Amino acid sequence: MIERLIQQFWPEWVGTVSQGAGGWNNTTRFIHQADRGCVLRIYNTHRDKDKIEFELAVLESLRQSKLSFDTPMPIPSAAGERIVQLPDGSQRYAVVFGFLEGERPEGNSLQAAYSFGEKTGELLKALGRIDIPRPPAYRPYYELLRSYPACTRETIEAFCLQPEPAFRDLHQELLRLLDAYDDICGRLGELRKLPQQLVHGDLNFSNLLVDPRQPEKVTALLDFEFCTRDVRVMEPAVAISGFLGFEEEREAISRFCQGFGSRIRLSPEEIEAIPVLIRLRMVDVFLHFMSRYHEGTDSAAVLQEQVPMLASGLRQLTDSMAWIREAAARFLL
Repeated sequence: MIERLIQQFWPEWVGTVSQGAGGWNNTTRFIHQADRGCVLRIYNTHRDKDKIEFELAVLESLRQSKLSFDTPMPIPSAAGERIVQLPDGSQRYAVVFGFLEGERPEGNSLQAAYSFGEKTGELLKALGRIDIPRPPAYRPYYELLRSYPACTRETIEAFCLQPEPAFRDLHQELLRLLDAYDDICGRLGELRKLPQQLVHGDLNFSNLLVDPRQPEKVTALLDFEFCTRDVRVMEPAVAISGFLGFEEEREAISRFCQGFGSRIRLSPEEIEAIPVLIRLRMVDVFLHFMSRYHEGTDSAAVLQEQVPMLASGLRQLTDSMAWIREAAARFLL
């Protein structure tokens, strides 16, 4: 099926295909041919072509900006289409992107933290200048209660208080997530008052590339699937949430904030909201994977892996909340 899909882009294709780094939401394959290398992305999260169209519109607009890093650019098929449907009857879609040089940074590496902050701030400024005529495909984080229709308060409570057999060993972690859900639902109204613009919404170490010869230098930001209009401080909050639990967590977050603050500054209200937005991010991820489990998109194993990671992150956030605000105020005001 993969080879038939590739041939929709290049009927004359003769080459090899290798598996890309695994992601939670989509399938990635590297396409090798004598004269070019490309990346095939199959969207597993949804069957909605409009969502991909919005993503590609953002990437096309960013192409007009003079960025110091690369972003993905789609390659049209032989018929001129940027988005093609899989030939397996699943109604899923795929896009081929040009290959970008670089490699993923090491998971707990401090080296790229400052550059990651720089590029995040630079991207946020560029996204703030973009006006996409079509409406965003995804809701902002603060519309949590409308983003996951299958995850009602009653459904979440029942799942967490009386776990299914596959999740009974995670009862305490589920209770922590339920508490976080209840807490964040009471804060959503105040969050939407913060300054808003387009944001990437999912920046973390898995969505960036660094120079192999200079691993402290970020060369590309990837995966704009969840780009939408949201509060702008959500961008650094999402990135900071990914550092929680690092062995050198404080140093990593401080370096990120220094880099980010060298490109853009935030208001006191935005900085005060960062820990709340980190909690919102974690709750959103929980509902995202809970929805996928109930829809049958993922097996129980995926949610079993996510729940303890998210509960641990929430616990770490409680311990780190005060100094995260201090670091943000020091470098981002």
